[in-house]
Amino acid sequence: MTRTAITARRPVAGIGLLLLTAAAAWAWTVLRRDDMASPDMTGELPAFLGTWTIMMAAMMLPATAPAASLYARTAPVHRTPRLVAFTAGYLLIWAAAGLPAYALAFGATQTAATYPAAGTALAAAVFAVNGIYQLTPLKDLCLTKCRSPVALLLHYASFRGPARHVRSGAHYGAFCLGCCWSLMLLLTAFGVMDLWAMVGLAAVITAERRLPRGHLLARVVGVTSLALAIAVFWVPSLAPNLTGGGMTEMSLGH
Repeated sequence: MTRTAITARRPVAGIGLLLLTAAAAWAWTVLRRDDMASPDMTGELPAFLGTWTIMMAAMMLPATAPAASLYARTAPVHRTPRLVAFTAGYLLIWAAAGLPAYALAFGATQTAATYPAAGTALAAAVFAVNGIYQLTPLKDLCLTKCRSPVALLLHYASFRGPARHVRSGAHYGAFCLGCCWSLMLLLTAFGVMDLWAMVGLAAVITAERRLPRGHLLARVVGVTSLALAIAVFWVPSLAPNLTGGGMTEMSLGH
């Protein structure tokens, strides 16, 4: 398999399947919006992880579909099983990311509820961490891998064994997580289960991946996030989940 062989294949096969899966995840999220904000959905770790994984499928699959489809088309046969296994490995990484997400959301909302004055400081820290990371070389590296995955696909050709497609998806998902973890951190400020925050972040993630000036957009988002870290002290409603306006969105354990 050569670089020419990969790039010559149009990354169309399977995109429809992944976009349909993402659409189903979005539909589930919209229909279960009220349940997602309930204590039963967000208070227990298993329920949270299930909801989180569906959220990640909704938010991340549209941006990942071209790379997954391109991976499937590197083989002349059995493309659909390859696509499914690759996607499963990819989502497995994001499901695992739900563990620290739960701990962080639980700790942040509990702290903000117990010590209201700390909520604004936590929100500023969340915005600042994202802003700084968006401007780092590591963010730039991970975004480059996500935007131009051909080199990764060539590397995956060396994987062997029955789980090689899942492993490939997990490896790509790790770069994706490295690219987007700080953006997902913003859900702590906006509300982990907030539908409009999901839509906005999904739009940013997709634009960073697909627009010609995606790297520039990432830097603009970083600078904006740093500005929010300052502005939230004067406008606490910018972070409703940590400043009292949106505590019901992530009322973990209550």
